[in-house]
Amino acid sequence: MKYDHDAIVIGGGPSGSTFARYCAAAGMDVLIIDKRKEIGIPVRCGEGLGTREVLAQGLELPKRCISAEITGAKVVAPSGKEIVWKDTQTTGWVLERKMFDKWLCELAVDKGVKVHTYTRATELVKEGGRIAGVKLSHGGKEPYEVRAPLVVSAEGMESLMARAAGFKTVHSLYDVDTCYQYEMKPYDHQNLIELYFGNEIAPRGYVWIFPKSDRKANVGIGIGGNYMNAKKGASGVDGADPKVYLEKFIASHPQLKDSSTLIDFGGVISVGAPMDEFVKDNFMVIGTAAKQVDPIHGGGIAIAMETAALAASTAIGAHKGKDFSRSALLPYETEWKATLGKKMAKRLMLRKVMEKLNDGDLDYIFNTITQKDLNDTMDGKFAAPVAKVVAGRPQLLKVLGALLS
Repeated sequence: MKYDHDAIVIGGGPSGSTFARYCAAAGMDVLIIDKRKEIGIPVRCGEGLGTREVLAQGLELPKRCISAEITGAKVVAPSGKEIVWKDTQTTGWVLERKMFDKWLCELAVDKGVKVHTYTRATELVKEGGRIAGVKLSHGGKEPYEVRAPLVVSAEGMESLMARAAGFKTVHSLYDVDTCYQYEMKPYDHQNLIELYFGNEIAPRGYVWIFPKSDRKANVGIGIGGNYMNAKKGASGVDGADPKVYLEKFIASHPQLKDSSTLIDFGGVISVGAPMDEFVKDNFMVIGTAAKQVDPIHGGGIAIAMETAALAASTAIGAHKGKDFSRSALLPYETEWKATLGKKMAKRLMLRKVMEKLNDGDLDYIFNTITQKDLNDTMDGKFAAPVAKVVAGRPQLLKVLGALLS
């Protein structure tokens, strides 16, 4: 077959750009297409990113991509009890995401990747029953064919081409959080991300305050999608409206209640289990499109970049062997499930346990655990923290015992 490129990547976000950069550096001819007119805009994200994942890829963030340095986290119980958590797990940045995404894409271009914006994939091209490319439309104009032996979905939540390829991309309400966020000013901070828990604050979720430069902050909320049909929440009406809950939180906050709103947006994020499979013949799915998102906090940037590196390693091998069959692409899926996938499975279990706790239980846990217990919990080492909590409140074993199975 005659191809225009070695790989076509649908989506120019962190996963798509990272995948393309690695592949192009290994000699592959890669095209990124992105439906947006400008990479990185609009921003639909809390903009937090840990240092470990970036440093692991040998990257150094330019100053233009960083809004604030993060030295730790402040975790707040329903009662107001605070735990300040400072560790290698809690260092990082709050980004200027529009600059960060564009920078990642420019790194890919520097390696030889071609990028076409304002271009949407409308249909898969097939030949002999196999995927051989995509039909693209630039600016809504007549679609045209672009051919490649490998198509990669880095489409995010939309994942239309992944669905067309036969992947199960539909999200249930239980597996998403509905979110709302403001950028606000002024807000004086201590370079800590702040996380507020409680069923009256955010049912099956939390409120976050991510500090930014110039006394600004991203102030947002995520609420379990299954609560959209809840009865008489904080809004006083049926259904848990994240915007109403967020405004109630802001009105009660001593600093935020008098601050101004500079940006206002909402959205939906995946917090459920990843898809069962990530590859088919001539097709791969990476990042949020594959539901590879942290189920505890909904963060996807770091996981997207790590996943893209795994997928690119497999794609490079497939390119060298001129074999893009499912079996040739399967090492990416296998390695993900053995590494990042195991970590995400433990975090999903933790999320499911946490959502069964009432505010009294949460307050008790916050008054019992330490920073070390938080470290162990986020690392998937549940035994010691659970034992400490259950020793003082045995009735919680019925719920927390799931973490020990």
